[in-house]
Amino acid sequence: MKKGKTTWKENLSAYSFLSPWIFGLILFTGGPIIVSFFLSLTKWNLLGTPKFVGLDNYIRMLSSDSDFLNSLKVTILFTVISVVVSVSSALFLAVLLNFNVKFLGIFQFFYFIPAVMPSVVMAFVFKLMFNQQIGIVNYLLSFIGISNAPNWLNDTFWIWPTLAYASIFTYATGQMMLIFTSSLKEVPQELYEACDLDGATFLQRFIHVTLPSISPIILFNVVVATISSFNSSFTLLYPLTNGGPNNATDVLSLNIYKNAFKMFDMGYASALAVVLFIIVASIAVIQFRMSKNWVHYD
Repeated sequence: MKKGKTTWKENLSAYSFLSPWIFGLILFTGGPIIVSFFLSLTKWNLLGTPKFVGLDNYIRMLSSDSDFLNSLKVTILFTVISVVVSVSSALFLAVLLNFNVKFLGIFQFFYFIPAVMPSVVMAFVFKLMFNQQIGIVNYLLSFIGISNAPNWLNDTFWIWPTLAYASIFTYATGQMMLIFTSSLKEVPQELYEACDLDGATFLQRFIHVTLPSISPIILFNVVVATISSFNSSFTLLYPLTNGGPNNATDVLSLNIYKNAFKMFDMGYASALAVVLFIIVASIAVIQFRMSKNWVHYD
């Protein structure tokens, strides 16, 4: 009986410490998701009472809204580029920080700076850097003889390399770099010693020892980066491109914002948000299912 009381008290203490997070999740995440679902079945312009229209918003989305199909395609493309670039960059930086070199703390500081900078600020910095007339990128290109430099932010082709470069300096990259750095320190050293005895190269050690050992962390970062790319693309793209040029970067989050706060069609915007939530949840489930083939927990 005494043991049962002790277990109950321990559980109560644990849930007490978790309660702020649980209440925050219910109020600021779970609640809005439920409300969005009900609003997606209505027509509402923020004035008056929402009018129930059933599945009309979803039918309109799938049958007659070409902007939705374009936004869906752009969102998937942006997510693939962002996840590949940010995860690989974070892993590369973590590997560099794993070397025993002087002034390691200084390198960690500079690598992590983008993670503590607001995304909106970083977006405006990139907007100035890649400006065709006054940007430092085109200014530096002029020194190597490239006078007719691209209009990076207003060209449907060059905008994607620009966004790929910008993805390196997002909040997610810095966070993932720290997680990768910690996981690399946990790889058993005896495995590396065995590789050295067998005469394995650095690349062979990395592929056959390092990557399998940190595969659970890679999965975690890929899932987090995917969710972040879908949900947080607005903070980067709205100030940087506003969906342009020619709707080339009009992701779903931007489409939701335009329908909700420019066209005041809250019902349709909520339907888009529900579809975005379903897509993100489905991709996360697929990622976990596929991870069984390459993630090693031993």
